[in-house]
Amino acid sequence: MTPISARAHAFRRLHGAGCFVLPNPWDCGSARLLARLGFSALATTSSGFAWSLGRPDNHVSLEETLSHLRSIAGAVTVPVNADFEGGFATLPAGVLRNVAAATSTGIAGLSIEDSTGDSSSPLFDFALSVERIQAARRAIDDSGTGILLTGRSEGFIVGRPDLAETIRRLVAYAEAGADCLYAPGIRTESDITAVVRAVAPKPVNVLVGSDFSTLAELARLGVRRISVGGALARSAWTGLLHAAKEIAEQGTFTNLGSDVSSAEIEGYFE
Repeated sequence: MTPISARAHAFRRLHGAGCFVLPNPWDCGSARLLARLGFSALATTSSGFAWSLGRPDNHVSLEETLSHLRSIAGAVTVPVNADFEGGFATLPAGVLRNVAAATSTGIAGLSIEDSTGDSSSPLFDFALSVERIQAARRAIDDSGTGILLTGRSEGFIVGRPDLAETIRRLVAYAEAGADCLYAPGIRTESDITAVVRAVAPKPVNVLVGSDFSTLAELARLGVRRISVGGALARSAWTGLLHAAKEIAEQGTFTNLGSDVSSAEIEGYFE
């Protein structure tokens, strides 16, 4: 068994029962720290990575993303899921080609979104969206890596919060070969329960970017996986902004007094 397929096998086992948290690092340091804290798997974040480059989300190239995936997967021994945005292509052939390239980076999982980036028509046509998932499935199967494929429907975060349409898409993505289903932006117990039941027995990922729920509550609803997207990166940027603004605007340094010590941080990297 190759190192890639071994991690993919471990990642698949995590989805078999219970509920686990998949936190999202944005660089090698944050990935190593999270792994040292005991998380069993990690996931990249397109927004967190873009911000680390001084760019807005979805403004990173395919080659930069592939290099980032290699770096994160190479920095830790736990499985890593790739936030692969929309596959960096519109047509299925492009998705297939790009997912095939991603399968050689060391990742254990990969997600494909159905958002277009066009506010006037924010979701790909239904049939095309399904074909894109099928293309990603074929690329993974051809690679022989066993990488876990997550199908994402983005309606709730791109201005189309239609539960029935979201479920229609997720069910179709499951039938097209997605191993895990994900609708970022669903928050209510009724919506989450409806999604879990619609795609069962396949596992569901729920995005938690604030304090609207807990691990125990989501596990009770049948959720298998919880990710936090760019929330940890936002927390880091929040600390930086608060401290830097105080220095720039007031000439004081009180925010720095609550920082963890350098020794504690370095302890995670020893």
